[in-house]
Amino acid sequence: MIVRDFNKIVQDERDRVVSDAQWTSVRMLLADDGMGFSFHITFLQEGSEHTFEYKNHFESVYCMQGKGSITDLATGETHHIEPGVMYALNEHDRHILRAEEELVMACVFNPPVTGTEVHREDGSYAPAEDLAEQPAE
Repeated sequence: MIVRDFNKIVQDERDRVVSDAQWTSVRMLLADDGMGFSFHITFLQEGSEHTFEYKNHFESVYCMQGKGSITDLATGETHHIEPGVMYALNEHDRHILRAEEELVMACVFNPPVTGTEVHREDGSYAPAEDLAEQPAE
């Protein structure tokens, strides 16, 4: 059984906390936990806008707090995000995520991330086999 305390990770396990200027992700489960997926709690700064396309991963996201929107760049369709709304990027969908208020999201990635990934220029994470070649931030 794996039991982790979010508050303890934030305080004591900084290697599990990844961030840039507009978001922070607390990695609760990673690839080396052997679960077949990774689980993160991600905070997106109010007023921020993010273009992502997880070409090598599937992602499912559940909004726990805040308001925003997600736009599917293939269709132009925009969906409102608020607590209780889930979206799944089942076709590696290129999208824009906008935070009207700070968004707090529970995120699951398959395959699981290792914790060393950084977003590449195209908004994706490298596949796990390429991480050895990816420079750390």
